[in-house]
Amino acid sequence: MNIALIAHDNKKELMVQFCTAYCGILAQHTLCATATTGLQIRFLSFDHGGGQQIAARIAYNELDMVLCFSDPNQKVPDEDVANIFRLCDQNNIPYASNVATAEMLVLGLA
Repeated sequence: MNIALIAHDNKKELMVQFCTAYCGILAQHTLCATATTGLQIRFLSFDHGGGQQIAARIAYNELDMVLCFSDPNQKVPDEDVANIFRLCDQNNIPYASNVATAEMLVLGLA
């Protein structure tokens, strides 16, 4: 499966911990991520178009799952994250916005 990893700045360490905890499962799949979150495939940083690149991969049916640890306390919702979530819904792609949901999705791959 092709899995996208996205994390806001204050959630990057959580994403690293998540990937470390589930590296045995994730290593069996192709991972892509925005620049500083990246593990295998590097895109531009989210602020410089990385989110749009992931959105395009969703629209072209090139991703099978999106794990997006966003900041729920952010005062202004991130438009790119909202677009990614909408595209996932439109294209029937599993989307996790928190660790609990991400664990369920990744464990389902095992």
